Amino acid sequence: MIQQLSPIDRVGTTVLGAFEFVGAVATFGARAVLEAARPPYEPREILRHLYQFGYRSAPLILAAGFAIGVVLSMHTRASLERFGAEAMIPAGLAIALISETGPLITGLLVAGRVGAGIGAEIGAMKVTEQIDALETTAVDAFKYLAVTRILALMMAMPLLTIMMDFSGIVGGYVAEAVVSGMSWQQYFERSFAYIGYADLIPATLKTIVFGFLIAVVSSHLGFTTSRGTEGVGEASTRSVVMSSMLIIVGDVVLVKLIFFFYPQVSA
Repeated sequence: MIQQLSPIDRVGTTVLGAFEFVGAVATFGARAVLEAARPPYEPREILRHLYQFGYRSAPLILAAGFAIGVVLSMHTRASLERFGAEAMIPAGLAIALISETGPLITGLLVAGRVGAGIGAEIGAMKVTEQIDALETTAVDAFKYLAVTRILALMMAMPLLTIMMDFSGIVGGYVAEAVVSGMSWQQYFERSFAYIGYADLIPATLKTIVFGFLIAVVSSHLGFTTSRGTEGVGEASTRSVVMSSMLIIVGDVVLVKLIFFFYPQVSA
């Protein structure tokens, strides 16, 4: 006879499972940081993943950024028209994109595209014993499969974020030009009139942390995959969900840190 757990026991089991997962991911990430500093560095493998994660994600990022820029421009115009502040539309759009919207949307899109791929790819290698085969040939599977992906995604994220910001600003210009006929030069002058390096650099560099979180979580779930093809699908799905959740939580922490070290950003 199977004993049913009480609601309190189920909650306790869930909480303990969550802490266990966080601890395992933290240990996995710490090991990755240590291994990244030790030779061999596998530059060819890093460049291959950089191409997969960066170049192949660029069309999605550019299209999403353009659409977000158009939508934000329309919403911003609808709000600022009430106060007769249409001239602030380019600056408001650029600040919103560069400081928060661009980095966060880029992180979530990459979590969906790249995170799922990492979890599924490493998970498939795990269940088909390809990882064990690598270990028998004296290849450090952890470094070859996980560390290279982590480093590549950390490099790709700032570049993709800049693409997202630029594409969003272009989308905002197109929407504004259709409505008001504003010139390209005037739009960009107004867009960057209130933006400094303290706005651009911290917001862009924080996506390196997003890339680290996505790659570490996805690689960990891939390495711990079991139960055949069903486990591979579950690893892929959980990679997206857990990466997205950690990006949102991490973004809150990073924004507070940016405001602490760069108080002029919040002014």
